[in-house]
Formats: sequence, structure tokens, C-alpha cells
Amino acid sequence: MPKPKIIFYHDGRHPLIYMYEPPMRKEEYEAAVDELVGTPIEAIAFCLGDGRTVLHDTKVGELWGSPIDKWSHIIFRRAHQNAKHLIEEGNDPLRIISERAHAKGLFIYPTLLVNQGSGERGEDMRGSKFRFDNKQWDIGAKGGVDPSSRAVDCADFMFEEIRDERLALIEETLSRYDVDGFELQMNYIPYYFHPSEIDPGREVMNRWIRRVYEVVKKGGSDRELMIRIRGDMDWCFTAGLDVQTWIRDGIVDVIIPESTAQQVDTNADLRPFVEAAKGTDCRILASLTSHMDSDRLNEGTIETIRAEACNYWQQGIDGLYVNQWFGRWPYQGSFYEILREVPHPDVMAPKDKIYHVPTETGRHPTGRLQPDLVPRLPVNLLEGKRASAELMVSDDLPRWDRVGRVHEVILRIRVIEATELDQLCFRFNGKELPISLMRTINQMYTMDSPRYRVWGYWFVFRLDREHWPVNGRNVIEVTLLKRDPDVTSQIYLRDVELEIKYLMGKNYHRDFVDNDLGPYERVVE
Repeated sequence: MPKPKIIFYHDGRHPLIYMYEPPMRKEEYEAAVDELVGTPIEAIAFCLGDGRTVLHDTKVGELWGSPIDKWSHIIFRRAHQNAKHLIEEGNDPLRIISERAHAKGLFIYPTLLVNQGSGERGEDMRGSKFRFDNKQWDIGAKGGVDPSSRAVDCADFMFEEIRDERLALIEETLSRYDVDGFELQMNYIPYYFHPSEIDPGREVMNRWIRRVYEVVKKGGSDRELMIRIRGDMDWCFTAGLDVQTWIRDGIVDVIIPESTAQQVDTNADLRPFVEAAKGTDCRILASLTSHMDSDRLNEGTIETIRAEACNYWQQGIDGLYVNQWFGRWPYQGSFYEILREVPHPDVMAPKDKIYHVPTETGRHPTGRLQPDLVPRLPVNLLEGKRASAELMVSDDLPRWDRVGRVHEVILRIRVIEATELDQLCFRFNGKELPISLMRTINQMYTMDSPRYRVWGYWFVFRLDREHWPVNGRNVIEVTLLKRDPDVTSQIYLRDVELEIKYLMGKNYHRDFVDNDLGPYERVVE
């Protein structure tokens, strides 16, 4: 079968089974597929539920909510109600999705969240009896694990019982449903072994992945095994996930490296994965996220997602994995406009983009879901010392400038706890940015904000050709030359953004903003 290049991850919950009042109808459940018809999406990766429990008619696993008598979480209860009702009326939710996807010409890959904490009975509404009753198979049961670590109650894959329970659910799904492959989501909570057993665990995991691969291929050689992992190959190795061996030994068809924070990251570097897959049949799909969670935006604009997608394509990836876009649901015109463009880097090349350096956010103030993943910003500014940040840029500005398409290039830098008396120096790719290009915006205090308040000073540079970014790596440096002597708070670099604006053609207008005739005198052809 042809290999899908654009795959959409549907978590099966947030824009679906959580949203509809019980009893949910079959046609409502089919919306998960119908919403993607007519887009460039070729396949759906459909999550089976929580991972410990699932939302379909399993015979070897446990239905979401089956161990629960009384519910402390009403949305989790609603998921149970809807799944149970559909199953009892003869409409297995996973069968609905697989049949509808194939009827509409889409491939379907069930997705399993491979590892989670065991949870506490009566508190964890999504947990399974298997995990509640067998805490001796938690990683932390062996001792010597930081009790604050998320690894402490994750399943320990050194135990055969854990591996077999996972494999049974995978095998059942592949044998009972008409699907085109299977996805292991191994980055959700990526802890599989006790810290003292990582090295032997790596070989255990290699054997288990091979078993999963063989089960996938048993139903047809065209079926594919996809694995989603942390977008850092070295980190994966230290966690017991030997991705290079999986690729080299041919026991995985698709690798999806992703950011744990699941936020737009225009700086993500997937080249080690692309290099590892060269000369093999393994495809590398970039995890294309939509969530921003900045003080101004919940979801990324088309400009930020273009920047993200173009940077990925430039690295030589094989396709895109459209990941965690349910924040845009119910899907409107902007959703489809973005989907239309992202498979085509040549189409996006001369269109507006916004690149940014990942920083801390409102939902995750430390910029991470795991304690070992840190954001690239913020960075403290110390008097007399340079702080730096990097931006990866895929635009070929000289090319588009030669044909008169580049309209404006703007670099924005936000410094927190700055005052009007601080003296700062800004450098871009080794060149000091002149004050003549700069506008300062005072937001030391704001009464409100689109999402949550972040204060500070913005330093905005409209870059001339001499200071334009290059295609590839760009370095921003900020030096605190002199600190306001009456202030003791820590000053720091928090945000770096680069916006590139294009014209549709040479000397073309940019609507009202750039129309010399004025905002109310638009020319009508």
C-alpha cells in the first residue's frame, strides 16, 4: 500500500467522547473521521483511551472506568458512559472509526499510550484493576527512586507480566479490527526501567519492540509499526530506548520524534533521526504541533505553523504527524487553511512566517511536562555578560528579495524586569543591532492581557538587509551593559521572535495596513 506522509493524531477523547452528551450516537462518533475528509490528511492515528484502560470493546484489557463505582471526575465518567452505551448497542467505537476511515479513503493506526502511573484506587478514574492490584511491578517498588519523579509508579518493563499485558492488548487490536498498522506512544510518560537497570533494560526493550513488530506484520506485510518518542535520540538511549537499533534492525516502519511539552517549536532539530534512517526503509515524520500557550495565543497562527513545518521539511523529513490539534476544535476555516499548506514547503516559502524560541508558558510555567526537559528560555542577564538564544530559519530571503517579494523582517526581544535606565546591547549573528532600527515598547505593567499577564520591555528591530537572518542557524545575543542601580530584581531574557512578511508580488499592497490610499479608500478592481 502507499505509505502515508501526512498523519493526523486524534486522541479519541477531547474533541469526541468528552464532548457529546450520553447516549452518544454512531454518526457523532464518526465525526472524528468526517472532520478530516477533503484535507491532505492520509491517515489517522487514533488513541485507544488512557492506555491502562481503553474505550473500545476489548476482551483482554479493561474498559475505561470498569473498576470505578463512584466518580469524582464527571468528564471521565461521561467517556465511560458513551463508550459503554456504544458497545452495548453493538457499535464498538474502534470499529466505527476503522470502518468510517476506510470508507472515506483514510488509513487508520490505533495508538496505545504505552506507560502510565499505576494510580490509586478510588482516586484515579482512568486506572485499571491490573495496575491497581500489582504495584509490585511499579518502577519505584524496587526503591531508590525519587518519590517526586513521575517514574516512581510507572510500569517496570523488566517484568514479563507487564510486557505481556501490553502485547496482548496490541495483538487483540490487530487481530480483531481492520487497521493499517499500530502506533506505540512511548513519549507520554517515557520511563520504562529502574535507573539502575537501564543498560540491561535496553536489550529487554529491543526484544519487546521486535515482538510488537512481528505481531504487526503477522496481519500483513503492508501493516506498519509507528513509534512516537522524545525528539532527542541521546535522551532516548539513556531511558532505555535504543532507537538507532530499532531503525538499523528494521523493526520499526515510522519514527515520530516529538517535543514532550507538545508545543510549537520552530527550533526542533530532527536531523539525527533523519541521518539514522538514511539507507533504511524507516520513515521519519515530524511532530507538527499547534499549541502555543503563550501570553497572547493559545493555538499557533498560520505564520507560526508555517515556520515550524518549513523548518522540518528543510531537515529532510519524510512527512508530518499533525499532533495534538484538538485545541482548535470545533474546526473552523483557519484549521483547514493551515492543513492545506503544510504538506507543501514550496507553497509556504514566500509566505509570512513567525519563528520563536521556546519559553516557559502559562500552563507549564517551567516549560515542560517532565522535570528533565527544560525550555530554551528564559535566560538570566548578568551585568557584563552575554546571554544567547538560537533561531532556526528556513527562509531564503536573498532569493525572494531579488524578485521584490520581501516586505519586512522584524525581530522582537522581550526582557523581563527591565527599566528605562537599564543599558542593553543586542547582537544578531555577530553584528550589533543599531538603535536606529529599534523601537522600544514599555509593558513594565499591563492591566490585562489576552491570556495571562507577562510584563517587561519589548525591543523591536525592523531589520535592514545588512542584518537579515540567514537560512539555518541564527544567534541572538543580549548583553546587560549596566543595571539600574536602584533595582534588585533579576532581569532576564524571556522571548525572542522573528517575523518575516512577504508580498504577493513585486510592489503589491498588504491590504489596509500598507495601502497608501488609506484604510477606508481601498481600490476596487
